[in-house]
Amino acid sequence: MGPGTEPTITLTKEDDWWVAKDTETGVASQGPTREKALENLDEALALHADKSGDSIDSWDEEREALEEMGIDPDEVADSREESSELPDFMQ
Repeated sequence: MGPGTEPTITLTKEDDWWVAKDTETGVASQGPTREKALENLDEALALHADKSGDSIDSWDEEREALEEMGIDPDEVADSREESSELPDFMQ
């Protein structure tokens, strides 16, 4: 980001979820409300910048992290089985 340039974040509603995306980095997250989507994006950006958190090395650790973000881990697992493609907002 250059001097005086403010980050741009987009918020879109996809079905029952809000998707927050940082346009500079392409990092995106989601939540059931706009506020939760933005909170989750903050965490994702911190992880992207390697400022917090440890790596997730097992499904149990991933399950716990998803639950903390308010995301149903079983839904994530089912989605992975159905398709290996990234969701539209992550492409």
